[in-house]
Amino acid sequence: MTETVAVDLPGRAYDVVIGPGLMSGAGARIAALGGRRHVAILTDETVAGLHLNNLQAALTDAGLTSEALALPPGEATKCWAQLSRSVEWLLDQKVERGDVIVALGGGVIGDLGGFAAAILRRGVRFVQVPTSLLAQVDSSVGGKTGINAPQGKNLVGAFHQPSLVLADTDLLATLPARDFLAGYGEVVKYGLLGDAAFFDWLETNAAAMAAGDVDARVRAVTRSVQMKADIVLRDETEQGDRALLNLGHTFCHALEAATGYSDRLLHGEGVAIGCALAFELSQRLGLCPQEDPSRVRAHLAALGMKKDIRDIPGDLPDPEALLALMGQDKKVQAGVLRFVLARGIGKAFVTSDVPRDAVLSVLADSF
Repeated sequence: MTETVAVDLPGRAYDVVIGPGLMSGAGARIAALGGRRHVAILTDETVAGLHLNNLQAALTDAGLTSEALALPPGEATKCWAQLSRSVEWLLDQKVERGDVIVALGGGVIGDLGGFAAAILRRGVRFVQVPTSLLAQVDSSVGGKTGINAPQGKNLVGAFHQPSLVLADTDLLATLPARDFLAGYGEVVKYGLLGDAAFFDWLETNAAAMAAGDVDARVRAVTRSVQMKADIVLRDETEQGDRALLNLGHTFCHALEAATGYSDRLLHGEGVAIGCALAFELSQRLGLCPQEDPSRVRAHLAALGMKKDIRDIPGDLPDPEALLALMGQDKKVQAGVLRFVLARGIGKAFVTSDVPRDAVLSVLADSF
């Protein structure tokens, strides 16, 4: 069961191939892109131990040689030091402009590897081989690449579309349960922002998906990618509709900064909490039905996911300090913070018309 979603950007079109067992044929697909017969792979130490040998074997079968650099796992790797290390290693590999770099890993490796590809020799091609649910449904598609800065998350980066995305759903079987559920935070976001019927389907099928149902995983990844691709085609560089993909992220990025981008809060966990808070804020502002925030929280709770700030272990800054951290969000325009809110499940929109006191109240009640 293989699905293909075409991202038909003019001059930069590529396919996202989704399904089980794709790794064995990855070499042939990458070889078909052309370039030298040598492939440089960026990955992390955890993923390398699980999947690097299989990828390199597939490349060898297709007549390609390869070398890999394995970076430390975790969000802290999205930094200047590891970007510099990666670019210099790629230059040592004598990567040329016509070559293909492969990013094998989750969102961190995809973001950093894509950014390295964007700036190396003013842009070389790269292939995403996402190994986490979060990367398969979200970060590997759409061309956003970058690293974090001390001032905030993803504040340094570039738009650089991949040449191919291979989302092998079999790789999800190696994810720890917490990482899988964190990725599910991005899946549920798609239903909440623009497809109520998909959210309905998730309410019925998410438990089976989490338990390993192959068909459910392929369907959930495919629908998420289709939604993202449609939005990216309308708004590649986030001038309008693409901001909808940030549902939950304004809250999430502040919480990630407050927890030091550590394992206290994984990105997808922050997205799930942020979606719950966005719907709570929407309801308090009279935008969406009263039962919607409860429905969102109930669905997250049914899967054992974090849904409130109080679910994050350890001390956190107070609501005023969290609101200040939101001010570093990329969606700030002319000093005004923009939120993605909702008029109902599947009906998200972007607005700057949000009273400060309402945000503080929602934050306070989530502690």
